[in-house]
Amino acid sequence: MRIALLEDEYEQAQHVQSMLSEHGHHCDSFPAGQSFLSAVLHRSYDLLILDWQIPDMTGIEVLENVRAQLDWSIPVVFLTQRDSEADIVRALDAGADDYLAKPAREAELVARINALARRINPDSEKELLRYGPFEVNTKRRIITLHGEELTLTDKDFDLTLFLFQNQGRLLTREMLLERVWGLARDINTRTVDTHMSRLRRRLGLNPENGFRIKTIYQRGYRLESMQTPEAETTDIVETDRAANE
Repeated sequence: MRIALLEDEYEQAQHVQSMLSEHGHHCDSFPAGQSFLSAVLHRSYDLLILDWQIPDMTGIEVLENVRAQLDWSIPVVFLTQRDSEADIVRALDAGADDYLAKPAREAELVARINALARRINPDSEKELLRYGPFEVNTKRRIITLHGEELTLTDKDFDLTLFLFQNQGRLLTREMLLERVWGLARDINTRTVDTHMSRLRRRLGLNPENGFRIKTIYQRGYRLESMQTPEAETTDIVETDRAANE
């Protein structure tokens, strides 16, 4: 998992990063709330770990900003010295998924992170995945719609699988470039727009098939199920220029 850590004490941050790295996780550390928010709003992370007491704002304020600015439920864990019942309740009510008191105990921290990972991506090890009329074979790398195999490039397959595995989650162009293409986030993002336009056509993403890719103004994309309330959201939608070219 890619994890963002908010921790202003250097030695503590290094300790947590080392523990997570030993268990196969990648962890970036940030010493202040503003730098942390700037990173998580534009990069691709699977889980956030927050301290409560940091120099420029509180961990609760950081959490509230994350929940307000990102319309996807990225797991958030508090790791802090504050361990009163009132503090724990406040953090959980604000949208935290778990709460741990310092000092971090390696086995417990890793176990809780792994539990959250299983919750957010329960299909990660399955060979056959079904999403409405779509079936994804992750071993053979093919996708069928109503039993008919679709003609897709390798990158189309990777992008489609990532979209299905992150339904309802806002995916920025920078995030898609990083996670699907493995490219730096500061390159031209026209590549993403072109691929999204093509996927709309090739996958038949329409009400009949139960899904649509929604373009979120100046942000990125979200795959929505037409059978859920998410499909009724009222985000400002960009004109899909690539689809008309």
